[in-house]
Amino acid sequence: MMLLQTPPFAPKTLAALQQLGIANQAALCQTGADKAFLLLKAAGLTITESVLWQLVAVAENRAPGSLDTEEKQYWRHRIKQHPPVAVFDPPAQMQYWMRQALAEAEQALANNEVPVGAVVVHQDQIIGRGFNRCVADHNISRHAEICALSAASQALSNYRLDDCDLYVTLEPCSMCTGAIMQARIRRLIFAAPEPKSGAAGSVVNLFADKRLNPHTAVLGGVLADEARSLLQRFFQHRRTSAQSDLT
Repeated sequence: MMLLQTPPFAPKTLAALQQLGIANQAALCQTGADKAFLLLKAAGLTITESVLWQLVAVAENRAPGSLDTEEKQYWRHRIKQHPPVAVFDPPAQMQYWMRQALAEAEQALANNEVPVGAVVVHQDQIIGRGFNRCVADHNISRHAEICALSAASQALSNYRLDDCDLYVTLEPCSMCTGAIMQARIRRLIFAAPEPKSGAAGSVVNLFADKRLNPHTAVLGGVLADEARSLLQRFFQHRRTSAQSDLT
């Protein structure tokens, strides 16, 4: 396992890569040179394209400075087309916020709504909460994400939520993804994937479509089992009730 070192990386770049969990060539290859470069920028490091060339060279076991003009143009295009990236909080912190979203989902379950919950976090405080209210409000748009975004916008007196994170217990649908993108949420963290209608990678990934000018970095799988368990309880109860009605 080849550790990253100085040279070719400057000491500050090397330290930042290690902080990001990219300490060796295998981790760099797994992350990708393009994403590693964008993560360094997201972490606040001031870097130039020369760092990208270094990352590519190390990942490919090549000498620094060996990339030709055509190769550099290829990697510039990769950077331009790459989905938004961000440095996410430590797992324990993300799990804490996701548990707040799960508490919202429990409220939906208690109201016989599909148990999905969401919270908007701004400067380490929840400024918006929401859970599915489609049945109660007779409104198909009252998904947990929409409710949480609306509450957060009211709290900040601004529909733009650039410096906010959204935690939701289920991968957003295309409707909610559109609202998230319009609000310019900084980071989306979801729990369980939605294989039938998920618009953050399961069915389609609107956050990766550069034509839509996305600004939101996405991470899924945080407390997925807990979120999935809630959904299973809801749909099992619905099936049991339907069978009872037939007997």
